Amino acid sequence: MPENFLPFSPPLLGDEEIAEVVDTLRSDWITTGPKVKRFEEEFAAALGAPAALALSSCTAGLHVALATLGIGRGDAVIATPMTFCSAVHVIEQVGARPLLVDVEPDTLNIDPIKVRETLRQVSNEAALGKVKAILPVHLYGHPCDMDSLLEIAREHDLAIIEDAAHALPAKYKGRWVGSGGAAKIPLLTSFSFYATKNLTTGEGGMLTGPPGLVEEARVWSLHGMNRDAWKRYTAEGSWYYEVIRPGFKYNMTDIQAAIGLHQLRKLSRFHARRTEIVRRYNAAFAGLAEVQTPTARPEVEHAWHLYVLRLNPERFNLSRGRFIQELTARNIGSSVHFIPIHIHPYYRDKYGYEPESFPVAYHAYQNIVSLPLSPRMEDRDVDRVIEAVCDIIAKRKAGLCPVA
Repeated sequence: MPENFLPFSPPLLGDEEIAEVVDTLRSDWITTGPKVKRFEEEFAAALGAPAALALSSCTAGLHVALATLGIGRGDAVIATPMTFCSAVHVIEQVGARPLLVDVEPDTLNIDPIKVRETLRQVSNEAALGKVKAILPVHLYGHPCDMDSLLEIAREHDLAIIEDAAHALPAKYKGRWVGSGGAAKIPLLTSFSFYATKNLTTGEGGMLTGPPGLVEEARVWSLHGMNRDAWKRYTAEGSWYYEVIRPGFKYNMTDIQAAIGLHQLRKLSRFHARRTEIVRRYNAAFAGLAEVQTPTARPEVEHAWHLYVLRLNPERFNLSRGRFIQELTARNIGSSVHFIPIHIHPYYRDKYGYEPESFPVAYHAYQNIVSLPLSPRMEDRDVDRVIEAVCDIIAKRKAGLCPVA
């Protein structure tokens, strides 16, 4: 009898989250209220962040960050092609131009050397817009080379908006991603709590940064009003408010925060289990010439949101598509992270990109596969994945697995 399907990245929720949600539903407050406030405070404390704002998604955090920094038409933001589309959509949505920069060959994070090259090019081409910010993505949970990016930002008077959708909990040189540090530039960090993330609220996100910027973002996040519902409808509140920005509706609810409060308390245990699964994967795959295990530089603590295996086309004559089909045939879920931005029709057609416009990102994309990784996985699940990968390789070498 075939084994049950092993999901790629299922959430892990317990009785504590369920009880907290029930408590919220039985209370007088289910939208943005006291539990959101608690979640913001506990999240900021956990990371040592100056301030935090709970939102409806990481995308919302990136969007309000751009608005808070006054980035719009005539401006440009440096971004990476190796990310989910929302991280670049928000730049378009404020009317700015995304300037894509290729990635490092090992981490697939944005390459600071190429950022400098792009800034030199932009200084000679006014039509590309005035660069106002860098939007690095801590891909798969591996922090970017932030020292280099911060140095560039300070030299060119730029802000940095970190996409930390994958990077909870991750550290760069001993500091939590999202803690801010002594940046000396405007620095905001957006996290995701989507269902597959290391901490989930179903949907949701958090923006961290300096208190002044976070409070400005708070106004943008709820219609541009200077008072939220909690400040208007409680016994201590006032009905009066003013609209001071053309804002959005990006607030988190107390129902979501109820889940997040307990997920946050479990985060270190979740991360330890993810790290253990990664250790077992690495030990199993390190000696296989047909694949390459993920990079983890010594100066970082990887969040291990994703475990991305790279197929080695020089040693393994099997297409990525066929490899995924073989995993599926063994009832094992997988995915690809990501289809580079520049080959999606909207960006390809608008900006005239070719696949080789960003060769590192493009060639990596053709050979990457994300394997199951979740603290919900039992040891036997990990064994199944390892056995499946090794079996596919062995059958291909024996000529028993079709190429395409």
